[in-house]
Amino acid sequence: MTDQRIPGLTRRHRVAAAAGAVVLLALHTVAGFFLYSALLTESEGPWDRSVTQTVRLLAVLSLSVELLAVAVTAACVNTGRLGRWWYAPVTALVLTALIRMVFAPQP
Repeated sequence: MTDQRIPGLTRRHRVAAAAGAVVLLALHTVAGFFLYSALLTESEGPWDRSVTQTVRLLAVLSLSVELLAVAVTAACVNTGRLGRWWYAPVTALVLTALIRMVFAPQP
């Protein structure tokens, strides 16, 4: 079997790609936790007025983490370290957080 290497793909490149992927996965996990909490938060009744603020706060926290993830994704994709498909989780989480923020439960 011959050793087929891609020109320009060095060990340093692979380590940087792996580091970018790990950072992105960590950011998506944190944002996903905030978003999951926002999705599970429901009003307990007409007296529960803080639920809307709580859901919106959790959605904003998720969005802020995902904005950082967008910056990291853009840096990694533009340098050729990661593929363009890494924008898909960012897009899905941002859209879900925005939708949850807009349709927060009303007491």
